Amino acid sequence: MRIQEFLQHHGIATNPFADEDAQTDLVFKTACIRSVYHPAWDKIYGDPAEPATAVVFGEKGSGKTAIRLQIARHLADHNADHPQQQVFVVPYDDLNPFLDRFRERFSARRRRRPERVISQWQLWDHIDAILALAVTQLVDRVLGVRDSRHPAARDEPLDCTRLDGSQKRDVLMLAACYDQSTSYNRLKRWQQLRRKLGVSVWMSYWDIALGVAVTALVLAAIALLGGWNWLLTLWPYLAIAAGWSPCGWRLLKWTWKAWQIARSTRTLRQTVPCLRRMLMRFPAGQLEGQPLPVRAATDDRYAMLDKLQGVLRTLGFAGIVVLVDRVDEPYLVNGSSDLMRALIWPMLDNKLLKHPGLGVKLLLPSDLERLVDREDRDFHQRARLDKQNMVRSLAWTGDSLLDLAQARVKACAAEGASPDLLEMFDPEVDAGRLREAFGLLRVPRNVFRFMYRLLTAHCNAHSQDRPAWKISRATFESVLALYQRDQEAFERGLGAG
Repeated sequence: MRIQEFLQHHGIATNPFADEDAQTDLVFKTACIRSVYHPAWDKIYGDPAEPATAVVFGEKGSGKTAIRLQIARHLADHNADHPQQQVFVVPYDDLNPFLDRFRERFSARRRRRPERVISQWQLWDHIDAILALAVTQLVDRVLGVRDSRHPAARDEPLDCTRLDGSQKRDVLMLAACYDQSTSYNRLKRWQQLRRKLGVSVWMSYWDIALGVAVTALVLAAIALLGGWNWLLTLWPYLAIAAGWSPCGWRLLKWTWKAWQIARSTRTLRQTVPCLRRMLMRFPAGQLEGQPLPVRAATDDRYAMLDKLQGVLRTLGFAGIVVLVDRVDEPYLVNGSSDLMRALIWPMLDNKLLKHPGLGVKLLLPSDLERLVDREDRDFHQRARLDKQNMVRSLAWTGDSLLDLAQARVKACAAEGASPDLLEMFDPEVDAGRLREAFGLLRVPRNVFRFMYRLLTAHCNAHSQDRPAWKISRATFESVLALYQRDQEAFERGLGAG
């Protein structure tokens, strides 16, 4: 007996329990993302008009990634309905590229010890990574580059005519320091952005023009006066050197600045020659007194973040939401609680989490929640988790899991059908027994896996010639017992690892 025949008999077109990962779950993405919520959804999502931080702890399979996708989808809907009060969404859910570049800064001996690498990670490294993601997205949207990694972005390019001269300079400065796109040569992309913004840089060539002019005047004077013997003297060379000295000084100055930026932005891919060429294209004096990430400190990063927010406000964005997820997945972390702690704890800083106009949604494994309670008073004073809309557990009750399973069954209904999950079971397996069993399974992923295994076991036990359209109590109980045993063994293995 095939599973598809069993489902079709109950008016279900596709298997509601085939997918376990929200990122590839079409049932969730197409039918449940706007209708099925965790009970703590309102506290986590908040109000897009005033983005706020939320710190959420949940065990594997409890729905953290699903919540991230839901937040991104709802913010996209909000942006479509409120074009002048949009929210700029920054997905910070793939830390591998940043950890790779960070790791490259250390010696080969230290690289072999992930704990020694990650222990050096600081708050400004997180801010650099967030700024890189945000600025790269901003440049993409100004240039009209379509990218599926921008979850709440609208199709049309951003209207840069609203920006004043200082904000256009800020965009170019942010792009020089933080644009990490690999679509084009970085310098050419920056020049394309400059032309799109309508910023002229001819004034930045004044020192080169001065050097050329002085050289030409000296050679012309020698030619007109016929004093070629003067080439054997020192003064023509001193005059030419004096003419080129402003250019040489500026070259040295911005090479030094570019080296400082490349050294301090440890999570980014930077090259000194490219950085120097972009910085030297700013007219003289435009970057004087401007914050640049040249030191291992947060002050300049917060100033750069303020500049980004100022630009975004002019472009119609009321705030920024950063979605932090999958912190246990980077290969350097590899699920280790201690390494996750070393990576995430610097980010738990009240100054960042309560930064005006910024909402950070931290979707963290439950392992870290246990470590929070062990921290000292200084940590809690710095993090102020009592102010961060903290959800200690993405707990699901048996009732909420039963409602979730029913919603997925209805989402997979065949045309004109109204399937009911309870109709798939023998009357002995009533709603109360399902609630009790689902409560023992705790999280959606376990429910989906159990239901898929149950459907497989039932259909394998019956032939097509003698089908059975109800799952018996005996089959239900035996599969549930086996699944719980396997799950306990799996969890013990994870704990031992």
